[in-house]
Amino acid sequence: MPPTARTAPVAVKAFPEPPGLPERLPEPAVEDLRLETVLAALSDPLRLTIVHKLLLESEQFDHPCGWFGFDRPKSSLTHHFKVLRESGVTRQRQYGLERRSHVRVDDLNARFTGLLDLVTAWTPLS
Repeated sequence: MPPTARTAPVAVKAFPEPPGLPERLPEPAVEDLRLETVLAALSDPLRLTIVHKLLLESEQFDHPCGWFGFDRPKSSLTHHFKVLRESGVTRQRQYGLERRSHVRVDDLNARFTGLLDLVTAWTPLS
């Protein structure tokens, strides 16, 4: 089998927090992030797609659930976003009736170097 060429990791976007943000919803502290919990959250294809999209397509600090364009019931999406937040992969804030998410890039890179590079290099099945 011929050797495969390794490509350089894609730069992950980490946006600075804009002023005047609402309080964060409950999430684990950086020192409490567990690899097995993070990997379990990322093991679901929809959740992996959410994180991949946030890392590669974000143009703002955070995004509402509707930005992702998934044709899924709201209750299902709520569950997936909650799993990502409670595992420490994403951070969410409540803006009125909607929650907005972004990836905890700095925290995950500090605890699990290279993990987000793998997520950005992942190619979703069509």
